[in-house]
Amino acid sequence: MIPRYTRPEMGAIWSDENRYRNWLDIEVLACEAMHRRGDVPAADLKRIKQRARFDVSRIDEIEREVDHDVIAFLTCVAEYVGPSARFIHKGLTSSDVLDTALALQMVQAADLLIRDMKAVRRSAARVAKKHKYTPMIGRTHGVHAEPTTFGLKMALMYDEFGRALKRMETARETVRVGQLSGAVGTHAHLDPSIEKYVCSKLKLKPASISTQILQRDRHAEFVTALAMAGSSVERWAQEFRHLQRTEVLEVEEHFGGKQKGSSAMPHKRNPIVGERLCGMARLLRGYALTAMENVALWHERDISHSSAERVILPDACIALDYMLVKLEQLVRTMKVHPGRMEKNLSATHGLVHSQSVLLLLTENGVGREDAYQWVQRNAMKAWTREEDFMGLIAKDPDIRNRVTEEELNKAFDLKKHFRHVKRTFKALGLDA
Repeated sequence: MIPRYTRPEMGAIWSDENRYRNWLDIEVLACEAMHRRGDVPAADLKRIKQRARFDVSRIDEIEREVDHDVIAFLTCVAEYVGPSARFIHKGLTSSDVLDTALALQMVQAADLLIRDMKAVRRSAARVAKKHKYTPMIGRTHGVHAEPTTFGLKMALMYDEFGRALKRMETARETVRVGQLSGAVGTHAHLDPSIEKYVCSKLKLKPASISTQILQRDRHAEFVTALAMAGSSVERWAQEFRHLQRTEVLEVEEHFGGKQKGSSAMPHKRNPIVGERLCGMARLLRGYALTAMENVALWHERDISHSSAERVILPDACIALDYMLVKLEQLVRTMKVHPGRMEKNLSATHGLVHSQSVLLLLTENGVGREDAYQWVQRNAMKAWTREEDFMGLIAKDPDIRNRVTEEELNKAFDLKKHFRHVKRTFKALGLDA
């Protein structure tokens, strides 16, 4: 799957052209390493480096006959190189080339995804700073709870993608490993110095030990990091979708001047980007499961993992690249409605301050059970009758003799909820 909206960089990483280019680089570097050991004559190495090339369509043509991708590739290269091609792939097995090249692709993809995550964090940080003290209602179970700020909400997003970034950097390091160890990983026909040389030139680490392949727990960690990042994308896409509901309408996705929301209802402005991202996150979690299933292989190697990886690795990287780019655009261009936030904050007639009143009573000597009962009975009246909660509290005979008017006013003051916002922003590095 390479969607039409995929950025050229990520699509190019997983193209046949790039895959074969990596294969060729590995083969030529192996010849260089063997030449350094005296196993490939200088004239032949020169000829290989001058002539070695490939043609994707020719490889496809050969593969249809031989039904083996690496043999088709080597046959095509040999047609360009001539007799000196006998030194190409000497002592190697297919997976030496396949797995080392795949490591290069995953590292290249990780670099783009890391860039994407940093962009998401930058946009989240900008919105967080702008709305650092913009008050809004916090919700638990989807129900109004206590006041927070939109800046704190976005600071939370910034922090979450910081963890996603670290996981991606760690996964990049986990898969930044190559191997040229031969048919069962014993280096029987290929000295370890060749593996070390090739990996060094490719900026990969040589595997400490391998079989015919690199072990697939590495790849599972990589795809799982992608899936977890996708789940974070979904978490915030879903948040913005909820905030765009008509009854809430505190945040809206950007809606273009010529954009259409519905084929039937001209008034519609739907959170289509958020919905799309939530759906795509499900794909990534499925890919992570497949990657974990690939860990258990027969003995030194089978190829049950290979067919799955040809789908899940490019698809997962391409999908997450798209998701991160769209999420960054969503955050950067979304409309924030502070007025609606204020209106929603007041919708429950002051009930958001119930805990403040509860704590005030306990501080003034009232037992917690009694205090809770007094506050709750007034809260239920305010809720069902849509009356002012503070007014009800002030008239309650059990409460009015326990608290002063000044204390009650302080209990209903929003400022106390936000007195540690600056500290939180500083802890996240967002105080600049």
